Amino acid sequence: MGVTRVKIFVVGLSHKTAPVELRERVSLGEAEVRHVLTQLRDSRTVLESVVVSTCNRLEVYGLGPSARAGSDFALSAVAHLTGVDRDLLKRYAYVREGEDAVRHAMRVACGLDSVVFGETQILGQVRDAYQLSLEEGATGSVLNRLFREVIHVGKRAQTETSIGREAVSVSYAAVQLARKVLGELRDKQVVVIGAGHMAGLAARHFAAHQPKSLLIFNRTLERAQALAAEVGGDARPLDEVGLAEALIRADVVLSAIGRGRYVVTQEMVANAMTSRRGRPLVILDIAVPRDVDPEVSRWTSAYLYDVDDLEGVVAANLEERARQEAAVEAMIDESVRAFSRWLAEQEVVPVIAALHQRGEAIEREVMASLVRKLPHLSERDQKVIHKHMMSIVHQLLREPVKNVKELSLQSGDPGYAETLAALFGLEPETGHNRVRVEWGQGSSYAADAARRPALS
Repeated sequence: MGVTRVKIFVVGLSHKTAPVELRERVSLGEAEVRHVLTQLRDSRTVLESVVVSTCNRLEVYGLGPSARAGSDFALSAVAHLTGVDRDLLKRYAYVREGEDAVRHAMRVACGLDSVVFGETQILGQVRDAYQLSLEEGATGSVLNRLFREVIHVGKRAQTETSIGREAVSVSYAAVQLARKVLGELRDKQVVVIGAGHMAGLAARHFAAHQPKSLLIFNRTLERAQALAAEVGGDARPLDEVGLAEALIRADVVLSAIGRGRYVVTQEMVANAMTSRRGRPLVILDIAVPRDVDPEVSRWTSAYLYDVDDLEGVVAANLEERARQEAAVEAMIDESVRAFSRWLAEQEVVPVIAALHQRGEAIEREVMASLVRKLPHLSERDQKVIHKHMMSIVHQLLREPVKNVKELSLQSGDPGYAETLAALFGLEPETGHNRVRVEWGQGSSYAADAARRPALS
């Protein structure tokens, strides 16, 4: 009975380990995520995989014989696709194995590892990432079970605690920052660039503060019109002339497109500033890759903030959510134990099934022999004898099966199931070589222990 020993791992970069300059270079769109999943799926190094790519993190969850080899292969796939040097990625990446990787996935889905503590967008992003992996055939029984548990605990965190009841997100943090700089927004003119998910959230949060005007710019005018109708704003096609004119009048500009080129350029802001006569302009760039030329911040009246500036913006608003962290961590502990029990069951269940099959096979052989030797037995007598013989088999097996199952689930040690299989000469039917997920306490470490360099 062949056994392949594997580990669950995650390798990634996030706002905690890598600056926005690097994160935007490895921010993957759907097509790029599918490409990486295909590379991982077709390798022998990573047996199952899920890729989570957001503006603040890129993480590859995998199952493979070696966490280090799997993480190296995943980083190589990302490096090859994006053109970023693999060694540079390794210097900013983290790797978690076993229980640490499982717990990390659950903390991410619950919003405990986000820029804005407790934000709820990430759960949908994790769910979408898992769905992509399913579509690409890149995941399997282990990560399927894990991500179902991850999504389950993420939902619990949102519905059973106050951590998910308020609309706190990067978009919300950006709006709060604008209010912090400018005060109330009732007499302010707001420009939102984009009509996607992040821009839509921001527009709704801005609308809640009833600004003087709210303009939605987007390349696809129909989407801008739909969002504008929802929030009581006005839609505009995204072109340089129209946007440049809007910059002259705007008090707040928020951009959330992330197409890889600057939508708001230094020249556009410079021209606007000559007409604004020192009136402050708050520019919120929540896109990755960034939409706004960083050189814009050279103007004293232009206040530019990107996603890295948002981490502490709403700390005062998140005190209650911070109090809920212990409750969410307790839910995560419960889900980690549930997943650990499931892993243990994958070892013991086939052995128990094989033991019952062996007992039933012996009963059938003995019953057939008995009928041959006692041909006068009626059909009713045979049924009575069969019933009692099966009762003997089940009673004999009940205690050893119960004890092996309990010991295996409590300890997570597959040795009990292996001993039972050896004692009875069992060969559990799995249809293929068995995969054993090594668990333990897990571990976390940097992908590269070298000192992380400053990015040029």
